[in-house]
Amino acid sequence: MTNFVESKNISLELANRVLEAARAKAEELGIPFSIAIVDKPGNLKAFQAMDGAPVLSLDIAQNKAFSAAAYNRATHEWYDRLKNDPPLLHGIVHTPRLVIFGGGYPIKIDGELIGGIGVSGGHYTHDMQVCEAGLAVLEDLKIEVKL
Repeated sequence: MTNFVESKNISLELANRVLEAARAKAEELGIPFSIAIVDKPGNLKAFQAMDGAPVLSLDIAQNKAFSAAAYNRATHEWYDRLKNDPPLLHGIVHTPRLVIFGGGYPIKIDGELIGGIGVSGGHYTHDMQVCEAGLAVLEDLKIEVKL
């Protein structure tokens, strides 16, 4: 019988690499974003708020990263799942920290969740582009990633 479960978690080094790649895309877009990386349990691992990022974006980015890691699901996938289920759609808004629009993605290595990335500051489609640029680091490292 096994008395423990091994689990991978994002390293600070990888979190910073993902964050820097995301920030490079943000600078290319010319929009000030907040960018958050969390570990598997959803604890903040790396964070940057660009100069001029909207104040609300700081918490929203962290909540998007948390949502992605906590549910192992990209935040933009929630709405389609909920839109035709009124009790769930109207009830889920009372779930603390859950974000159901784009800009949060789980971070996985070889299919195993190791953390999440969340971005806020632009339209959610821009937030998603910044996340995807951060996740491209994993592809460059030849680590399996699903968007």
